[in-house]
Amino acid sequence: MSTVRNIRALAPLLDRVLVQRVKAEAKTASGIFLPESSVEKLNEAKVLAVGPGALDRDGKRVPMSVAVGDRVLIPQSSMIQKRGFGGSPVKSGEEDYQLFRDSEILAKINE
Repeated sequence: MSTVRNIRALAPLLDRVLVQRVKAEAKTASGIFLPESSVEKLNEAKVLAVGPGALDRDGKRVPMSVAVGDRVLIPQSSMIQKRGFGGSPVKSGEEDYQLFRDSEILAKINE
């Protein structure tokens, strides 16, 4: 896992996307707080930074499919470990982030 001092200083290259996983509610609808170990990780994330895009065979930029601020679905942790999907972890302070290739993002959430 890579560690950086300030996540804003991290600029993804080529077709990479920096995301932060959305945290699941640690409190039930009735107000009971759940222990962190019982809270399931969501595969929803917010896009914090995107690279300029990969280059095609002719040297032209391929546009990115997501933009800063988009909400996206990313592969679940078990899928990353089993199939080797990207999701390179990055840590800044107490916060965890992940870098994915644009093609590894599963979907964009439009609302």
